[in-house]
Amino acid sequence: MVSLTIDGKSVQVEEGTTILGAAATVGITIPTLCWLKKVSPTGACRVCAVEVAGVERTMTACNTPVKEGIQVTTDTPALREARRKIMELMLVNHPLDCPVCDAGGECDLQDSCYALNATKQDYSAILERRQIRYDWPLIESDPNRCILCEKCVKVDHEIVGCDAIKVVNKGEDAIIDTVDGKPLNCEFCGNCVAACPTGALISKPFKFKGRPWTFNRIPSVCAFCGTGCQIEYHAKEGRVERVTSEDDGYNNGNLCINGRFGYRYLDSDQRLSEPMLRNDAGALGKTDWNTALNTVAAKLKEIVAREGGKAVAGLGSPRVTNEESFLFQKIFREALGCGNVDSEAGLGFAQAQAQMQRRFGFTGASKQLDALDEAQAILVFGCDLNAEATNAEYRVIKAATKKDARLVLVNMRDVKLKKFSNVHLKNAPGAELQVIYALMKGLIAAGVAVPAGAESVKEGLAQLSMAELCEQAGITEAAVENAVQQLAGMSRVAIVFGADLIRSADASVKIAALADLAVLTGASDAQGGGIYPIDAKNNSVGLLDMGVVPGADGKDIWGIVEGIEAGSIKALYLMGCDLAGFPDNQRIRKALAKLEFLVVQDVFEGDSLEYAHAALPAGAAAEKSGSFTSLDNRVQAIFKAVDAPGHAKEDWAILADLWSRLTSSNQRITPASVMAEIKTKVKAYEAFDGSRDGVTKGATAARGDAPLAPITKPASSAKARFQLLVGPVGYHNGTSTTRSSANLEVCPTGFVELHPSDAASLGVAEGASVKLSSGNGAMTAPARISDKVQPGLLFAPSHFRELNANALLKGNCNLVEVKVEKG
Repeated sequence: MVSLTIDGKSVQVEEGTTILGAAATVGITIPTLCWLKKVSPTGACRVCAVEVAGVERTMTACNTPVKEGIQVTTDTPALREARRKIMELMLVNHPLDCPVCDAGGECDLQDSCYALNATKQDYSAILERRQIRYDWPLIESDPNRCILCEKCVKVDHEIVGCDAIKVVNKGEDAIIDTVDGKPLNCEFCGNCVAACPTGALISKPFKFKGRPWTFNRIPSVCAFCGTGCQIEYHAKEGRVERVTSEDDGYNNGNLCINGRFGYRYLDSDQRLSEPMLRNDAGALGKTDWNTALNTVAAKLKEIVAREGGKAVAGLGSPRVTNEESFLFQKIFREALGCGNVDSEAGLGFAQAQAQMQRRFGFTGASKQLDALDEAQAILVFGCDLNAEATNAEYRVIKAATKKDARLVLVNMRDVKLKKFSNVHLKNAPGAELQVIYALMKGLIAAGVAVPAGAESVKEGLAQLSMAELCEQAGITEAAVENAVQQLAGMSRVAIVFGADLIRSADASVKIAALADLAVLTGASDAQGGGIYPIDAKNNSVGLLDMGVVPGADGKDIWGIVEGIEAGSIKALYLMGCDLAGFPDNQRIRKALAKLEFLVVQDVFEGDSLEYAHAALPAGAAAEKSGSFTSLDNRVQAIFKAVDAPGHAKEDWAILADLWSRLTSSNQRITPASVMAEIKTKVKAYEAFDGSRDGVTKGATAARGDAPLAPITKPASSAKARFQLLVGPVGYHNGTSTTRSSANLEVCPTGFVELHPSDAASLGVAEGASVKLSSGNGAMTAPARISDKVQPGLLFAPSHFRELNANALLKGNCNLVEVKVEKG
């Protein structure tokens, strides 16, 4: 510890603490402008200058580390005058265009001028106007307003890891610009805009929408991926015009493009706004709610009375609140006597969660996401965190770059985390089990202890050849040895795994093996770094907690489809679930056409609407209240910011009304009353207090006594000429953001990514049409040539309905053999 005195107060802080940080521990506030807590200090503005006894010149408090015995003074007439002069000099080249600047009213430069009494200007200069960058998507850059604090650059490099902007030129010519001078090409998360203390960087979608005090600010939780980022909706006149996040929140104010700009989907012209019923002419026509719900209730009761409860089925959604999911499954189980309930989580995440619960005793993740910050080593397996859970990726980047955590990446593609990794095991498609076994063998050879009673596992691994495993996986033994060195001996190892493992062929065997690896590395221990199953949707964990899973005698997704095909399931209710866009959807669409009754309750006009007999317009997350559960088990409340368009209603209100019609109940149902019932049925939610900060649901500690799974010799199969991987990209989340004009500005259409050698052999040029076909479907898309994929592997985003890449998939697997030809 270092002892010093600040303004006469004795202070003790850890070595390496800055004067600014030390002052904060005793309640002393030193003015700052360029300082931002979450990035490294710059010391550019000098507003934080302080006096240190015995030192002739003033020192910048934000980047000067404390020293033993120093005496610091933070407030004297001379310092106040110096700070005022700094502000006046800063304004010499700053355009005083506050009346038309979007930062007006929330500008740190304005606030500093007021606070430091910079009320007049003794200096002048001939202003040289620099070109405003109007050519950047979503973000406008005005270098004339820039004070070169470098906050935006540091956020870009240190938090996001994009390295898209930097300080270019020198002296008076210095500005913040893109690294190559071309229009901005980055992730468009907008975190640089949030960090900017002036109007140098502004959000184009928010430009001229109003001053900050004219908006209602409603605290909520982001409704895209599962990291549970805390946000605020800025609403005015019935519209959400901006989304922000405060630095003191759980996610440190950091958002992705979906969280910051995806709200534009709320204003999509594809929103469902009126209830509809299919008329005698076969067309959907508008109706009133009473007629629509009477029809739905009557038809469901008729089918159940005639065929029994097994003749109906329901598919829920990870997009809706916990309260809505609970009501949904309750309607099917209690009002209709049906266990045929599932959701898109049934494509893999639900099964992965069930395995974690059986093996270790937890659901969600075994620890909170912020534990990643302190991990000593992190294994990211089969997961593109940038696309599946961006804020989790920010934490991995922080651990790797600021805490020197070792990062091992296992992915068949060069995803963004590659540049931060110590080792990238670029495995052959489908060879995940071989990689896991190779790592397990390597760890045991390195001296990692095998749990008592697991000698058979050690013996089973000894029967496998490391050379053969590596050959099948398409990796080298040296790379495996390097990866083992990064993991062995670390007490806090974290394991993160995502869609490319969860939705792979034979996923259950692979996840069981990964659980064994978690035991060997200590990730599953209470002192370990944690196990983090990732799903790309916001409330998948809550959905499963609420019981939106098949009952003991109920059917899962594919069982429901088979039941419809066989004629045993007559009615299907889709809530926030566009089944016609799922994998193998040509088959699904034929099944939907056979239904006697299909209810579509959704925010958008999706592909399933074509087959609906009743359409019920629902509110989006910003248009409802309730709660979400993040992938790391934080239960947080969301609050209604605006009304849904037209006559659309919150999902819980639709379900509550339907419940009363199905059961003749007069019970008044609200989100609060539903949560009260949830607390009696789902004990982990008992402590939820209804706040945005919420609680961490109970009993998530991993159990350490689970036996290891038996070793299964990996099957060696002939390598397909071409395989297609379908998955998410960072610019979108699900299909919701393909209705957001902001997201579409930077990623407007689907594509097929293929390796340069494959493009050459096929004679396909960049942007040319390429046709892919499998046993289930076909698609044509523009080619994107990239060495991020390996030869023989193609990638297509899952988000775009027009592309419909999911049509080529079979079952739950996100990888399929395809035929490729010029389009």
